[in-house]
Amino acid sequence: MTLDSVDLLDVRITSATAPDVLAQIERRMGAAADPLFVAFANAQTLNLASADADYRAVLKRADLVLNDGIGVALAARMLNRRFPENLNGTDFLPRLLELAAERGWSVFLLGGEAGTARAASDNLSRRIPNLRVVGVDHGYLTPASNRNVVGRIRASGAQVLLVGMGNPAQELWIASNLDATGARLAVGVGAFLDFAAGRVARAPAWLRRARMEWIWRLMIEPRRLWRRYLVGNPLFLFRSARHARRAKYRPAA
Repeated sequence: MTLDSVDLLDVRITSATAPDVLAQIERRMGAAADPLFVAFANAQTLNLASADADYRAVLKRADLVLNDGIGVALAARMLNRRFPENLNGTDFLPRLLELAAERGWSVFLLGGEAGTARAASDNLSRRIPNLRVVGVDHGYLTPASNRNVVGRIRASGAQVLLVGMGNPAQELWIASNLDATGARLAVGVGAFLDFAAGRVARAPAWLRRARMEWIWRLMIEPRRLWRRYLVGNPLFLFRSARHARRAKYRPAA
């Protein structure tokens, strides 16, 4: 089954519910096919892709790019489209890991500072019965340590690989290394490992329901994130409005 999608700034964003996406992943995991590459796209992701053709090409190669946040929802509405569900990684990934635990898929966590992936593994294993994490490592890799960690992932037999290095590093890493790891599924997970490790607090539930978690992140990390949100969000909406206008007046094929 092919899932619907919305073209935002020349990147195809999957338009589906979480159950449909999980079902698609499960089908691909059970098929004798190429490994599956999943990414998330928010306003920051698409701003970076608009300015970097190589990164944009990598996102276009991904099998699934999932909509994350209010920015991409607003951009879709400019095209008279709506995403059926907000598939932000911090909420979607636990559901993916629950599926992995149910199906017996082994998991490797790669990313964050030293100790983050281990703490995330411990917390997730307590929350998700039967989750099998077969390896962890930090995300600060040199060429030599990269070869070593790719070998460790392959030797672990991990079927699911979560990579949290931030954009665009994590997607570029997956595009370059997925085949060598032997994993069947790789997902670029951003700050998920930091959240799972308890090193970054999540926004209150009411703010998450309003799709305004970015305001919380700006409040707790203003020096690091002010440019991303206060400059990047308006820039993204401007680019999206221009894209929608061009799409409106594009001649039919």
